Amino acid sequence: MASKTSRDVLSRGLGVLRQAIREQPRIFAVAVVGSVLFGGMIIVSARVVGAVIGEVALPAIERGEVGSGTLALAAAALFGISVLRVAGIFGRRLGAGYMQYRLQASYRRRVTRRYLELPLSWHHRNSTGTLLSNANSDVEAAWYPIAPLPFAVGTLVMLVGAIVSLFATDWALALVGLAVFPALFALNVVYSRRMAPRQARAQRLRAEVSGIAHESFDGALVVKTMGREAQETARFAGRAGELRDSLIAVGRLRGIFDPLLETLPSLGTLAVLVVGAFRLRQGAISVTELVSVAFLFTVLAFPVRAIGWVLAELPRSVAGWDRVRRVLDATGEMPYGQRVLAAGSGPATLSFADVHYSYPPAEAHPPGVQVLGEVGFTVPPGRTVALVGPTGAGKSTITSLAVRLVDPDSGTVCLDGVDVRELTPASLAGTVALVAQVPFIFDDTVRANIALDRPGVDDEVVWAALRLAEADGFVAALPDGLDTMVGERGTSLSGGQRQRLTLARALAGRPRLLVLDDATSAVDPRVEAAILAGLRSSTAEAGVPAASILVVAYRRATIALADEVIYVEQGRVVARGTHSELLASVPGYVDLVTAYEQAEVDRAQESSYDDDVAPLPSGLEIEVDR
Repeated sequence: MASKTSRDVLSRGLGVLRQAIREQPRIFAVAVVGSVLFGGMIIVSARVVGAVIGEVALPAIERGEVGSGTLALAAAALFGISVLRVAGIFGRRLGAGYMQYRLQASYRRRVTRRYLELPLSWHHRNSTGTLLSNANSDVEAAWYPIAPLPFAVGTLVMLVGAIVSLFATDWALALVGLAVFPALFALNVVYSRRMAPRQARAQRLRAEVSGIAHESFDGALVVKTMGREAQETARFAGRAGELRDSLIAVGRLRGIFDPLLETLPSLGTLAVLVVGAFRLRQGAISVTELVSVAFLFTVLAFPVRAIGWVLAELPRSVAGWDRVRRVLDATGEMPYGQRVLAAGSGPATLSFADVHYSYPPAEAHPPGVQVLGEVGFTVPPGRTVALVGPTGAGKSTITSLAVRLVDPDSGTVCLDGVDVRELTPASLAGTVALVAQVPFIFDDTVRANIALDRPGVDDEVVWAALRLAEADGFVAALPDGLDTMVGERGTSLSGGQRQRLTLARALAGRPRLLVLDDATSAVDPRVEAAILAGLRSSTAEAGVPAASILVVAYRRATIALADEVIYVEQGRVVARGTHSELLASVPGYVDLVTAYEQAEVDRAQESSYDDDVAPLPSGLEIEVDR
C-alpha cells in the first residue's frame, strides 16, 4: 500500500511539473538550456582537466620546465569553460526563478478570483485561515520544485553525456558509472517515498496553525473579555508543536539521506581510481583518461543532488496542488446573465414570487431544512417595506436573495421585472446595495472606505452620503476629516459610527434599491429614525437619488416609517399591511414589537443617549393599540 501511494505521489507530482512546463514553456526552455550548458561544461571540463594533467603537467614535470604557450592555452581553455559554466548557471537560475515566481503569482490571482466567484455558502464551509493558506503557502508549495527542476533536467542530460563519455573512454570505467548512477537515482526515489507522508502532514498542519492563529486574532475581543488568553495560547502552541515535530521529522529524514547522497559519488570516485589504476597498468587507458573520469565523478555529486531535490519536494508539491485545485475546481458558482437595467431611471421595483429556499447539504445547518417557503411580496418603486419577524424567521435570507448572495431553490426574485439571475454583475451591483448588520470597514481612510475608487464618487457625493447617514458630524470632527485612517475593521470608531459609514458607502453608489439588514442596530433609536426619514425624503438634488428600501426592522419607530410591513414567521409571510393594521390584527406581531420596545426602554434606562444624536422626527410617538 505504501509503495502504491508513493508511486501515486510520484505520478501526480510529475503531472504538476508537466502543468508548469505547459504554462511557461519558453521560460522553462531558457532555464533548461542554461542547465544543459552547465552540465555540458562539467563533462568538457573533466576532459580539459585530464588533458592539462596528462598532456601538460606530467610532461612538464618530466622535463623540468613548463612551456609558456602550452600553459597559456590550458589556462585559456579552463577560463573559457568557467565563463560558459557561469553563463549556464545564470540562465538556469534566472529562468527557474522567473518561472517559479510567475506561476506563484498567477495561481494566487486565480485562487483569489475563484474565492470571489464562489457563493457565500462555500465560504461558510471553509475557515478564513484555510483560505489564506490556500492562496499563500499552498500555492508556494505547489510550485516549489520548479526552482531545481531545470537543473534536474540538465543533470539528466549531463548523466547521459557522462555515460557516453565513459563508454568512449573505457568499458570497465563505464560499468562503474552504470553502477553508481542508478544507485543515486534509486536512493533519491526511496528518499521521495519516505518524505511524501511527512511533507503532506506538514503542509496540512501549516494550514491548521494559520487557521487557529487567524481565529484567535480575529476573536481577540472574545478572548480578552472571557479571559481565554491562556487557553488560546495553549491551543495554538499544541498545533504549532505538532507542526514543529512534523518539520523535525522532515529534517531528520534529510539528515539521514543527505550524507548517503553525498557519499555515493565519492565511493564512485574511489572505485574509478581502483579500477582505473588496474586498467592503467594494463595499458587500456592513459593518465589523461583516468584523471578525466575521476574528476568527472568528483564534480557530479552536486548536480546529481538536483534530482533528489525535485523528488524530495514532489510530495509537498502534490499536497499544495491538491489544496489549490480544491479551490479552483470548487462548484457552486452562480452564473450571471447579460441583461442590463437602465441606470439612474429612478427607484427600482423588487418582487419575490413563490420563493423557496433550503440550506445546501454541506451547510452547518441540517441539510434539506426549508428556510423559506412560498415567499411573495413586492417593494414598489420609491417605497419603504419593513421585514419584521422573530429570530430565525428567514429575514436575513430574504435580504441575501434580494441582492443575490444566494439563489432560490424555486420561484423568482426580480428587479424591475427582470430575474436577478439574468443580470450582469455590474448591473446588479449598480442597482442594489446591501448594508449588513455587522459592518466591515477597511483599514484605510474614511474617504477610501466610502468611495471605493468608484468612478464619479467624488468628495461632494461622499459628503452627501454622509449627511444622509447622519455621519457627517462625527466625520467632520475627526482629526483629519475624510483623510482619517480608521484602523483595521474600523477599530478607532464606535459600533454605531461603523454602521453609519457602511450605510454612507452604500448610498454613495447611488443604488436604486437599498437593502438594510438590521443595519442600524448599534445606532441610537433617534438617530436611526432620522436616517430612515432622510432616506425616504432624499432627492437627486441632495446628491443621492431616492431609492426603494427593504429594511429588516426591530424598533417601533423604524417600523412605523415603512409604507408596508411584511411579517414573517418560520420562513413564510403570515401577514402584511401597515404598522397600524398589523397592530390591530396580528397578535404575534403585537407581542414581538412590544417586546422589542420594552428592550429598548430597558437599555435607555441603563445608559444615556449620545450628545450628537438627532431629535426624533415628529409624529412617530406611536402607542401600541392593544
